[in-house]
Amino acid sequence: LITGEMIKPGAVVIDCGINHIESSDDKRKLVGDVDYDSASKVAGYITPVPGGVGPMTVAMLMENTVDCAERSVSRDQWNLSYLPLSRVSPTPSDSVIALAQQPRKISQLASSIGIPDDCLELYGAYKAKVKLEILESLKSRKDGNYVLVCGITPTPLGEGKSTTTIGLAQALSAHLHKKAIACIRQPSMGPTFGIKGGAAGGGYSQVIPMDDFNMHLTGDIHAIASAHNLVAAAIDTRIFHESTQNDEALFNRLCPAEKTLPDVMIRRLEKLGIAGRTVKDLSAEDRTRFARLDIDPNTIMWNRVIDMNDRFLRKATIGQSPTEKGKTRETKWDISVASELMAALALSTDLADLKSRISKIVVANSVANVPITIDDLGVTGACTALMRDAIKPTLMQTLEGSPVLVHAGPFANIAHGNSSILADKIGLKLVSEGGFVCTEAGFGTDIGGEKFFDIKCRYSGLTPNAAVLVCTVRALKMHGGGPKVTPGGGLAVEYKEENLDLLKQGLVHLTKQIQNVKRFGVPCVVAINRFHTDTSSELELVREHALNAGAFDARVAENWEKGGAGAAALGKAVVEACQQPTQFKFLYELEQPLVDKMNEIVRNIYGGEGVELSDEMREKIENLERQGYRDLPICMAKTHLSLSCDPNLKGVPTGFTVPIQDVRLSAGAGFVYPLAGTISTMPGLPTRPGFYNIDVDTVTGNITGLF
Repeated sequence: LITGEMIKPGAVVIDCGINHIESSDDKRKLVGDVDYDSASKVAGYITPVPGGVGPMTVAMLMENTVDCAERSVSRDQWNLSYLPLSRVSPTPSDSVIALAQQPRKISQLASSIGIPDDCLELYGAYKAKVKLEILESLKSRKDGNYVLVCGITPTPLGEGKSTTTIGLAQALSAHLHKKAIACIRQPSMGPTFGIKGGAAGGGYSQVIPMDDFNMHLTGDIHAIASAHNLVAAAIDTRIFHESTQNDEALFNRLCPAEKTLPDVMIRRLEKLGIAGRTVKDLSAEDRTRFARLDIDPNTIMWNRVIDMNDRFLRKATIGQSPTEKGKTRETKWDISVASELMAALALSTDLADLKSRISKIVVANSVANVPITIDDLGVTGACTALMRDAIKPTLMQTLEGSPVLVHAGPFANIAHGNSSILADKIGLKLVSEGGFVCTEAGFGTDIGGEKFFDIKCRYSGLTPNAAVLVCTVRALKMHGGGPKVTPGGGLAVEYKEENLDLLKQGLVHLTKQIQNVKRFGVPCVVAINRFHTDTSSELELVREHALNAGAFDARVAENWEKGGAGAAALGKAVVEACQQPTQFKFLYELEQPLVDKMNEIVRNIYGGEGVELSDEMREKIENLERQGYRDLPICMAKTHLSLSCDPNLKGVPTGFTVPIQDVRLSAGAGFVYPLAGTISTMPGLPTRPGFYNIDVDTVTGNITGLF
């Protein structure tokens, strides 16, 4: 024991030791590490044992418990101050508005909505990745309200669905004082430099910084393109080496005797039913079966990708160098967001699920009609490594400082056209019970909306509380028989002046889309996105019709001009709608045959008679079912400009069939997509592309002219 002579006079002695010694009465006595009797005569202060640090320990434990409780409560309570808008009339360009608003530091925004520093990866001052670990830390929280924002069949100009999504989130948070997060897709840079421009919303309902949002963001699309093109290179390289080497040489180069077989090769052995797990265990026949994929070049369904519009890459010949020994073939490039890897990312629930989905992607068939997957090529791990950070959603903000989660950007025709499951799940936990997540679906309700319900909700297990159906007077006039709307061509006078008769003719389309939403058992709130040419009579006509057609409520949205304040009435309607009971249901059961599921969509959502199939297409569908893909959901790829497959048929066409020109498989993403018409996966540039307007202020570094 420490005695008094070992202690400096006046010292403070804290005795944390615990020892048992025999006392004079033959009983065990509890003492510390210090001889209390001698030490207490020298020390200025000393803690006794027992009765010293015990109470102090308990007090500190209680203090820590209280601190943890307060921290937990503070994470549930947002401490978010919103950014005031300095609106100008007339409303300037999106770029001017965005540059005039100073964003809050993203670390401050994250902290104020309960995202701890250890779940945040900063990408500069105004955007950050959110780590998936946050889901584990918030798993005990109840989810907030889940609100889909969808739309009617649009004009080629678009009807402001993204703008409404952002405006609604601003209204709910900054003006109605609810916890709200918008979840939207990351845009491709192809349309940004082409004809569409940016995709950050518009007017006073935007995501900022808009230049970061529209260009590169946190590099997710580049990561996906790199992984995709690695697979493409692996396909052609494998065909080349299999065609130029005998069985023994091919196997020895793939599997050097001195190296251990990696996991991806072990999985291929298991798939083939080969028992051996080392090179020495494999017979000559096993080695040949393992090494040769025998890819049929005519069945390759994996093109290369680039994130730009380039019409001259719609068809190309590769392998023309002499070093490729005449192994040329025709192929094409797709835009990056058309990659199945993008769709797989958007539908993944964690990194392990993403890796599993990547491994299942079918890139071609063998000459024996066996599906060849990314796992067969051995590229699964490398693709997952390239996309490791892309699986984390990006946190940004609106013009009014409301939080936005930006993640994934799959096409809405050959894919499901929704932002990621992970962004929605994180958002729902952050807003918690009583809060709101507004997530947008691409194109009209007949396309992105149906796929949200039947594909995204099926894989996520999430149930929506309400849907907002965005419409415009302009689009409804088009559906009533108005003149053709062409990008860059200017609007006809019918769209600029009051025309109630034309509008009445088009309201049948609104009725059909309201019915489409209600078919899934959720309340439908109609948002009438107001343009400055709309009259009060036109807006009231649409509102009355929507209510009579079964909408829970219908409100005019003026958030493009007024920000969140212009969508406050819409926000109140959404809050009330989310308090209503829901009877959510899918349109079809997965166990139904593929053709039956296609017919369910055509008959119940499009209003047609069913699909039209050639003998070749029937055989292709039967082959997919034989290969084990019958129970996948359907992702119909058709024009977004009509309920039918003919873009010229407006309103609510009837009596039509949908001819299926091809049926393709996205085994990794987890759906079969029939093509009803020619679907371009590589847009071209117009005569006057948007890049003419884009520039950089070399003094400030600000990018201008994005829209």
